[in-house]
Parts: sequence; structure tokens; C-alpha cells
Amino acid sequence: MIKPLFTKPYLVVLFFLICLFSTAIAQPKERILKTPDSVIKDFMDQRFGMFIHWGPINLRGTEIGWSRGNGVDTADYDHLYKEFNPQQFHADAWVTAAKNAGMKYLTITSKHHDGFCLWPSKFTDYDIMSSPYKKDILAELNKACQKQGIKFCVYFSVLDWHDPLYPVSNLPNGKMKEGADMKKFVEKIKGQLTEIITNYHPYMLWFDGNWEAPWTLAMGQDVYAHIKKTDPNVIVNNRLGKGTHKLMNDQTVGDYATPEQFVGEINMKDAWESCITICEQWAWKPNDKMKTLKESIQTLAGTAGGNGNLLYNVGPMADGRMEQRQVQLLQRMGDWLKKYGASIYGTKGGPYLPSKDLVATRKGNKIYIHLLNAAARSLALPDIKGMKLNAVKYLNGPALKFTQDAYGISIPELGKRPDENDSVIELEFSGNVEMVALVKA
Repeated sequence: MIKPLFTKPYLVVLFFLICLFSTAIAQPKERILKTPDSVIKDFMDQRFGMFIHWGPINLRGTEIGWSRGNGVDTADYDHLYKEFNPQQFHADAWVTAAKNAGMKYLTITSKHHDGFCLWPSKFTDYDIMSSPYKKDILAELNKACQKQGIKFCVYFSVLDWHDPLYPVSNLPNGKMKEGADMKKFVEKIKGQLTEIITNYHPYMLWFDGNWEAPWTLAMGQDVYAHIKKTDPNVIVNNRLGKGTHKLMNDQTVGDYATPEQFVGEINMKDAWESCITICEQWAWKPNDKMKTLKESIQTLAGTAGGNGNLLYNVGPMADGRMEQRQVQLLQRMGDWLKKYGASIYGTKGGPYLPSKDLVATRKGNKIYIHLLNAAARSLALPDIKGMKLNAVKYLNGPALKFTQDAYGISIPELGKRPDENDSVIELEFSGNVEMVALVKA
């Protein structure tokens, strides 16, 4: 008699293994939440924000973080917090300066590469409560932002040259620290981010410091997952992973790209934000060279024309005041935006590619042409196929004569410019131009 291939006990075991294997297949890996598209769209509609680099190093007027051991003696740098007592700091004044500039969000350096924390953290004594000031800077700014309708955002560095857990020191010829432990360091970061998210509910987290070797892509992914579990809607820039900051790529962890100190290239696919200083140094420096109003306005127009945001950096002084000249420049940007904000907020870049002469933004059935070349007396543009041009005028200004034919759109006489820094022409079409393909002007 031929014996059966499987006896009853074997069949039971086989059935159990099949069920176990099927269950394992059916259980997907834990899915990391992503910031909802609607939240990212809302962020990109804001277009203009204030960056603030500030901390104890402002007592020396050198660059925050980078001057530790490089221009400022390490021991001196690390003990500046004992003198840090910014009695002239008024959160409402900072937020008012941002609001008057037409900015929609504010990002403060809660912890730069030097490791000093502007909020009371239970994970370190190197924080604002150990200074003579002993007030929670993040709490005060968050409160002021809520009161004035500005979105509160937080910068946080994932490297920390001061922390013994972090292996690298930025000191010249500095050696790797003994006793460093990146696993414990990452857990500390997650703890501090939990403090920030749960106590201040930031709209956006702006990370930095991801380029050094101890920080890995896996660490960035771990921290991003932790953030999304804590608050699924908080926006995160692309400096948690590795790779270039100016673009999104397969090493990116985060929601949007962050070109630094230049206007990013036009990108209709990925969200991006250029961070640029109003002076030359990020932190306050005495008599630092400041950009002109024209440079500032055209930088803002250039980012919007490229479909990006501008995070414009100011550096308050050690006593807590913003320099009056910076505040005045921001106010003048705000005055310009009161007239021409429709061409910036809530727009898309294009359809005309940015050039040295003009940048374009669009919304609904309108295209806005920002005239950057003051010498131009006329304007010729490629036609928008399938769209009838109904009217041309300066935004909030007089109508302009135009023609539209197979050769394109022509405005033969620009006349007197309403604004010497950036005059905006409004083209009104018969249909929605937001999805029109990009074209070289």
C-alpha cells in the first residue's frame, strides 16, 4: 500500500504555516505619513516669510554657530549664554515687523549648530532658562504670531557641536568626541522635537545641519516618521535626509526644497523656498551691508515667478531689538505688497520663464508680468495658445494698448512706470491660464 504524502498531523502544521505566511504577506510595512498636499499648497500660497537667526552669539556680532572656535574662542562662545539678557526683546515688535512687511510666516532658530536652545528643554541645561533672561522665547513668539495672524515656524539643527553625544566638533583640527553616541543623540532630538511640537504647535519645521557624516538617511527617515506621528500636518523642509538642498531627490526626507542665498530655478513640480539674508551675515553684524529695496522686491518677485517662496532673513541685535534700518526696509516691501500683492500671494510661477528682464506669475485668468528692466519701452511676449487676451493694464493702474495675433502679444508703449523697483502688468485672458505650459519670453 502506498503511504499518503502528508499524514494528518503534517497537514495541520502545513495549514498553520500557510496561514502564518499569508498573514505576513497581508500585513504591509508601516506606512510613513506624508504631509497632506492641501497643507503644502497652503504653504506655497503664503509666498513670503521671515527668517530670524538669533542667540547669545549676537553679543559678539559674528556668525551664529560657524564662529564657534573660528573667530570666537570656544570657551568664550559656550559661555556667552551667561551674559545673554535681551531686555529689549519684544515678540510683538518682531511679529509686527513681519506683518508690516507683508510676510505670512515667521521662522526662528530654536537651536542652531551651537546647540543653545531658545526654549526651556528638559533634555539640556544649555538653554534660555540658564541665561539671565529666563523667559521662553518660543512661547512669546508663538503667542505674538497667533495674535497677529502670522504662522509660527521653528528652525532646528540636527547637528550640535556643543553636545557630547554628537561625534563631530567644528574646531580647527578637532578630533571625534569620545563617548559620543548617535543613537542616544537621535532620541534626544526626537524628545526635543516632541517638546516643540506639543508646546508650540509650529506650522513648519525648518531643519539644517544634515550634511555631516554622522547623520544618515535612516536617521532622517526615523525623525520624519516621529514628527508625522506627533503632528501629521506640520510641514518639514528637505534637510532631514541627505543630498542637495536646492532640489528634491531620492535622498530627500521632507516636503520641499531649500535653495540658499539664491533664487531657485522655476519648478512647477516640487515645492521650494529660497532662504536669503537681508544683509550679508545670517546673525547680526555691526554695519553689515544691507540689500536695497529694489534688490529685495525683485528677489521676492523672482521667487514667486519661479513658483517658490522667499524666506527673508533678519538678524536682531543682542539686546533683542531689530535694527531700525532693516525694519524700515521691510516696511517699504510691505508698502509695495499692499499695491501689488495680488501678483505674489496665491499665485503660480510662469507661464513665461524668468529672465533678467521680467518674471511672470499667474492666477485664474490673469498673468502678471513683473518688469525688472527699467530701460525697456515696449514688450513682446509669445502668445498663449487658445486664450483670447481681453485686457492689459498696470496692476491698479492705467490700461495699456496691445495687440494679439499669430506672432504673439505686443504692448508697443509701456509709458511711465508706476514703480521704479518692479512695475506689474496684468494680462486678463478669456480662460484659466494656470495650467498653460511654460514658454520662453
